[in-house]
Amino acid sequence: MKKYILVFSTMIAMTLTSCSNDDPEIINEEEVITTLEVTLIPQGGGTTVTLVSRDLDGDGPNAPVVSVSGALQANKTYAGTAKVLNETETPAENITLEVEEEGDEHQFFYTFSNSIATVAYTDQDKNGRPIGITFNVTTTSAGIGNLTVTLRHEPNKTAAGVAAGNITNAGGETDVEVDFSLTVN
Repeated sequence: MKKYILVFSTMIAMTLTSCSNDDPEIINEEEVITTLEVTLIPQGGGTTVTLVSRDLDGDGPNAPVVSVSGALQANKTYAGTAKVLNETETPAENITLEVEEEGDEHQFFYTFSNSIATVAYTDQDKNGRPIGITFNVTTTSAGIGNLTVTLRHEPNKTAAGVAAGNITNAGGETDVEVDFSLTVN
């Protein structure tokens, strides 16, 4: 009988010491972004230009489908908005809402090649630093170039040039990055 009590006591002791009262760590999972949509509405009239990158299989074998609805007008200002979606869900999840809510941890960057346009942010996070969901694009003279749109998670928004849209010192992790070929007429 003493033998059974000893075995039972040992099992209870092992069970009690193997359990932990630590609270589980809550993991903030990365959002799935399948689609980036940038809408450029010309101020003072003209045709809206829509840029879309859709990659429904993520890191799968299929390349993203990238489209630009038309050319931009030279010497024109466009009101821009960026939207990121997870279209693997039905209905599609609007990740932009999370980006806006966590604005101090996100920033869109817009980089033009060949000096075909410039960007000015029109939104701010709770610390007064840009997010880039809304912005203005001002085109220069006619030309052809690329627009690289990058969404960074946890960029260093206080680093030199980052508030002005320079991605060079931003750091952080890239959530999405897409190159769009643009024509300015």
